[in-house]
Amino acid sequence: MAKVSKNARVAQRAANAGSGRDFVKIVVSVKDPKSGKYSYKEHMIHKDKKDEFLASLK
Repeated sequence: MAKVSKNARVAQRAANAGSGRDFVKIVVSVKDPKSGKYSYKEHMIHKDKKDEFLASLK
């Protein structure tokens, strides 16, 4: 297998700009008030909007 230059990888990242690598999974623990047990909610959020999402949880 041949080596790939760093410049080629940068160009490839720009080509994959709309791919799923722009999203992050955020797992939030939620406590049930009746039983006291925790459940977990998973959210797929665009990485540019993760700060807004985390601020809305508080």
